[in-house]
Amino acid sequence: MNPAVEFVDINWAGRQIRIEHHWVNRHQSAGPLIIFLHEGLGSLSMWQDFPHRLCAAAACRGLVYSRPGYGRSTPRAREEALGTDFMHRQALEVLPALLDALGIDTTTDKPWLLGHSDGGSIALLYAAHFSSSIAGAVVLAPHILVEDISVCSIEKVRAAYLQTDLSQRLARHHDDPDSSFWGWNDIWLMPAFRLWTIEEEIGAIRCKLLAVQGLDDKYGTLEQIRGIARQVAQTELLELPCCGHSPQRDQPEKLIAAINGFVNKNHQQLNRAVRYAHDNTGL
Repeated sequence: MNPAVEFVDINWAGRQIRIEHHWVNRHQSAGPLIIFLHEGLGSLSMWQDFPHRLCAAAACRGLVYSRPGYGRSTPRAREEALGTDFMHRQALEVLPALLDALGIDTTTDKPWLLGHSDGGSIALLYAAHFSSSIAGAVVLAPHILVEDISVCSIEKVRAAYLQTDLSQRLARHHDDPDSSFWGWNDIWLMPAFRLWTIEEEIGAIRCKLLAVQGLDDKYGTLEQIRGIARQVAQTELLELPCCGHSPQRDQPEKLIAAINGFVNKNHQQLNRAVRYAHDNTGL
């Protein structure tokens, strides 16, 4: 086991769940905290060195974790089928429970959320419901609605899982690859999930947003991030050419530069606002 990986228990879905997590620059208290939310088949280890590279460039702290059912976190129970609200439950139940278990006080240490794909949607949902508890969010290839291109690509991944060595390759990152894969794949291919959307819900977001999409993404179109911008006026868009569904792997240098500039610009603005409020209230 990697000694840098830690575990913490949370109570969720009627049982105790072990959450795998890793801190980056944990003791660099002056820098902002970025919480990394992985994709639908992702995990802590599948971020590879991106969190370290980003945190080094931006002088940030980082928290990377595997959601229940992924990585080395507690696998999904065999009889447990995810509902169409699975991303809502991760945003509104699991993430708050994890922050509490790790002693992260979002009233005094407002984190930034950085989510990829399903993790991006989870970040948006958390921001919509707890906007005053975070400094801002960066979302990479997020989903705000289900598109035909997404379903078609996910159907192809299902065939690959059944016919190739994809299960063995995922086993390098997940204790139970079947739990991870089918929990994600089954729900995305359910007919009822075609109606899933958070377009109106994200209109409640008040924090700063950076939304990123690759122009060659096979899991979503530019409508995903442009739809966010229509609902959330303070959104900044980054559309990356020669980039697929994973900007952190396809265009890491451009992405790190963009996130560094976005987070630190807004972190400084937030600090100035806090100092102004302090100076003018006599606290």
